[in-house]
Amino acid sequence: MIDIKILNKLNAPTKEERLANLKAILPDTVFPPEVPEYINNHIHTTYSFSPYSPTAAVYAARMEGLCTAGIIDHDSISGAEEFLEAADLVGMPVTIGMECRVSMDGTRLQGRRTNNPDQVGVSYMTIQSVPHDQIGTLTEFFRPYRAARHTRNRQMIEKINTLIPEANLDYEIDVLSLSMAHEEGGVTERHLMYALAQKLIALAGKGAPMVQKLQQLGLSLSEKQEKQMLDTEYPFYAYDLLGILKSAFVPKIFIDATEECPKLGDVVALCKKVDAYLCYAYLGDVEDSVTGDKKAQKFEDDYLEDVFECLREEGVKAVTYMPTRNTQKQLNRLRSLCEQYGMFQISGEDINSPRQSFVIKAMENPVFANLIEATWKLIEHEKN
Repeated sequence: MIDIKILNKLNAPTKEERLANLKAILPDTVFPPEVPEYINNHIHTTYSFSPYSPTAAVYAARMEGLCTAGIIDHDSISGAEEFLEAADLVGMPVTIGMECRVSMDGTRLQGRRTNNPDQVGVSYMTIQSVPHDQIGTLTEFFRPYRAARHTRNRQMIEKINTLIPEANLDYEIDVLSLSMAHEEGGVTERHLMYALAQKLIALAGKGAPMVQKLQQLGLSLSEKQEKQMLDTEYPFYAYDLLGILKSAFVPKIFIDATEECPKLGDVVALCKKVDAYLCYAYLGDVEDSVTGDKKAQKFEDDYLEDVFECLREEGVKAVTYMPTRNTQKQLNRLRSLCEQYGMFQISGEDINSPRQSFVIKAMENPVFANLIEATWKLIEHEKN
């Protein structure tokens, strides 16, 4: 995490202020040497959910020694132009894209769980290496799907208020104010939980009173979670609380997404039109979570060959995965299938929390050299 004072400047209210503040601090900034193995193509910003504006994300990535970085926001690519401008100021090549959920209806994976913990028949995909003159095309395509998500978000807010009446959350006042929806940014379940976190802090306060409040709500905190809630000086206290609330309440308030998820065939056609890579985001079964942040759950591993057959049938030609989020056995199988089916392999690990590092240490392993090479191909592709 970068210095909080710098972060606040780079998270100023407008794009113009953020970029101007970056220009002002650069003369006094000493960046560490770039590490050729440090790349990350999946950085979320405030245009979906993150403590970092696009400008702050570029600065933070470079400050951790990354030689390149990539923006990925949910349902939105509206932060991409700022990301590119900030990267130009810092002198770091970057790649741009976005993340979306697609309906698998009409494919061999209809009604089956793939990489989505919350819903069957809907898969997460990334759209990578978007040519810069096509940003507007993607923004327009996903506009009605963002509108549909607002409708479902409001319904989930009603469910939160039923579960926790004292929260009395208002979607416009408490949720949209935390987002970049006014600039066509995405609004996710994390926004809902962050709004709830802010309301609970206002109602109960931090520290021991918050621990007591969560217990009253029926939550059993781990030793780590209780320690976080007692740390009243941590500047991102609400983010820690968000993590606790997300695990406890999203399953209770979640409503299946329908109208906000385009059909896979439509997104394949879109990516062909704009000349971007559509990537299936491999998740893999979770048994003993490698990163300790996922509960045990079955995903696509039992029928991974079927997933690849579906991708080939539907015209998806790339797969993205996170090397530190899976076991070596899972990665070996996945990479073998990518080679068998001729899939372009891309990597990146999602950043949306202040406690996360931008660095993917696994990239130091020479076995993942192909993923570093792929990143530079993405950068060159979107320039042409």
